[in-house]
Amino acid sequence: MVSPSYAVELLKKALELYTPSRSEAALANLIKDKCVNELGFEQVHIDSVGNIIASKGTGQPRILFCGHMDTVPGQVPVRVEDGHIHGRGASDAKAPLIAMLLAASEFPKQSGTVIFAGVVDEEGNAAGVKQLVKSKLGVDYAVFGEPSGVENITVAYKGRLAIRLTCDVGNSAHASAPWLAKNSIEEMYDFWKAIKSEIERVGAAENKAKSISCSLTEITGGSSHNVTAQKCKITVDIRVPTITSCDNVLSTVDAVITKVAAEKGVKATYRIEDKTEPFEADHSSPLVRALLLAVLDVRKKRPLLLRKTGTGDMNVLGHSFKIPVITYGPGDPHASHTADERVNIEEFVASIEVYERALFHLSRLHHLKRTKM
Repeated sequence: MVSPSYAVELLKKALELYTPSRSEAALANLIKDKCVNELGFEQVHIDSVGNIIASKGTGQPRILFCGHMDTVPGQVPVRVEDGHIHGRGASDAKAPLIAMLLAASEFPKQSGTVIFAGVVDEEGNAAGVKQLVKSKLGVDYAVFGEPSGVENITVAYKGRLAIRLTCDVGNSAHASAPWLAKNSIEEMYDFWKAIKSEIERVGAAENKAKSISCSLTEITGGSSHNVTAQKCKITVDIRVPTITSCDNVLSTVDAVITKVAAEKGVKATYRIEDKTEPFEADHSSPLVRALLLAVLDVRKKRPLLLRKTGTGDMNVLGHSFKIPVITYGPGDPHASHTADERVNIEEFVASIEVYERALFHLSRLHHLKRTKM
């Protein structure tokens, strides 16, 4: 196993590189250099969108370890304090990324094939994982690195439906005579209120993981400070649990928009910015069993299985490849994207061993399953 000091220093180097979405090249090159010169990977390349792909070993099982290199915008000074490393991406998701990289480097070549992928744009439009899907890697299992906490495993993510809604009232008026035209900003409020009310009505459930949630995340409108607004646009971000689908929710939203537009006599159109279906892992798969055993080996306790209210790359690849997929990684999800983003050093180091043990158990269980077939 790589030394804890090596792991911590590599994580610090990764955190010192500012990598908001679509600006990940410096980190990709750092990882490529480590893979080629220090970590023993056999095939290493950076693909057409900027993903770093490295592999070692031959034969089955073919296991993908995938993490993302990008972060949300906003720099956080890198420092070590009170047993934590602070920095933008410390939790989401450079600690899981580096932990997976180091664990993959220790995988015995004769036990199968491990493929490490550091992808771009996870915090944006998922260009990196979509490119992985197009490349048809041909893997049997995939683990995504996101902060679950070292003693938890994420088995489900909500889907995401993002809609850009435009209200156009047809004309405008001088602000001193607002009665001469409808105001699209004011009209849009009624659209949003109706959408939110209907989502809350149909999407209520006994817990947050099973409920449908919606947020108003962007609004633009008007052309001048002294003219009533002819057009107004909003973005509605809807999170969809595994008990329904994006299409079902979209049908509900479409009906609301059509109804309000007819009642108010205004033009309303929308486009879909993102449609990512919800996903839940098969709890009985060798992958879930392997990670359960790995956490037991390292932490001496049975991990919790989490259903997250967010959306991740696991959704995209799980639906596309039709293989067992799971998400795991060190870090506190509640620290992600904050001004005090951090990861516990002891948990970060322990997670490397968890990933290593997961690879061991998964190779063993895969061959055991094939022997029984």
